[in-house]
Amino acid sequence: MVKRKRTVLGSLAVAAALSLAPASSAFADTYWQCVPFARLLSGIQIFGDAWTWWRQAAGKYETGFQPKTGAVLCFKPTGKMKLGHVAVVNQVLTERVIQISHANWSRIDGTRGQIEKDVTVVDVSPQGDWSAVKVWYDPVRDLGGSTYPTFGFIYQDTTSRTYAASGLSAAQNTAISMAQSAASMAQSAASQMVTAARPGAGPMQMLSQAADSSDRIAALIQAATQGSKNQDNN
Repeated sequence: MVKRKRTVLGSLAVAAALSLAPASSAFADTYWQCVPFARLLSGIQIFGDAWTWWRQAAGKYETGFQPKTGAVLCFKPTGKMKLGHVAVVNQVLTERVIQISHANWSRIDGTRGQIEKDVTVVDVSPQGDWSAVKVWYDPVRDLGGSTYPTFGFIYQDTTSRTYAASGLSAAQNTAISMAQSAASMAQSAASQMVTAARPGAGPMQMLSQAADSSDRIAALIQAATQGSKNQDNN
């Protein structure tokens, strides 16, 4: 059995490690989903539910069936994991064993939405093509009992490697700043709605909560950056 070196990082620590200072106030207490975390760590600019990444990567990123450091492993949706899952390859240990970083997988101290680093994943596919894997599950301190089907790996390009090295692209930082500014300007009106929905919550917490499963903040960032590109093209 391959022993996994376990490191669980809190959201604030990850934000610091990934140079997210411009957005730290918005993400400090975030319940992390796998999609925004994988995008931050890999720099691969795909948005939307995890199971759609493989289709969206076609014609935009190279894909394949062998692991590479920095690549995103894209899981197929299953009955228990209807939206699929994405994880970033930290290192390739053998032809059949890799370590990944991902979010919202194991329950750490009884809670989800946390980030795990250096998680062992084993290829159990008959053909050795990584189409079926087992993943370390922290509560049992072993590989989980389930086998997960995968689409394959989405590989970084030069741009995504640059994004990954800086943590966030300048365009993303700008878009988040725009969202924060808009939230601040709307605070008076939003506070009444927040109080009614959840006393004590703030506008940025609402944005964070809204991003959980559908990745709405990511979609907002995409729209903002796309708008900037369109302006550049005009």
